[in-house]
Amino acid sequence: MVNRVPGFLLRHRVRIEPYLGDSAYGPRYGEAAENVPALVAETVRMVRAPDGREITSTAQVITAPGLDCPPGSRLTLPDGRITTVISVARHTAPGLPVPACTEVSCE
Repeated sequence: MVNRVPGFLLRHRVRIEPYLGDSAYGPRYGEAAENVPALVAETVRMVRAPDGREITSTAQVITAPGLDCPPGSRLTLPDGRITTVISVARHTAPGLPVPACTEVSCE
């Protein structure tokens, strides 16, 4: 059984609007998920975008596994700043005593 990241560690709340694709009028987003428990670190680091480009990430967000947040989604940080998701990493370690989580890197 895979352990989940403990809820008491997810001290922040974020809002996520999942990216659905582009339309003739610009990007389309799904229904917003409000008050998603998360742990937010606003640090600058380089990440690789899905197309292979290196991009500067200014915020990294850890959430429980199973989050619906594809690259391109809109994410509102606890301070109200709206940012775009660059990449999503799903961390699991079946059989090991470490928690599973989803890591989201944002512009």
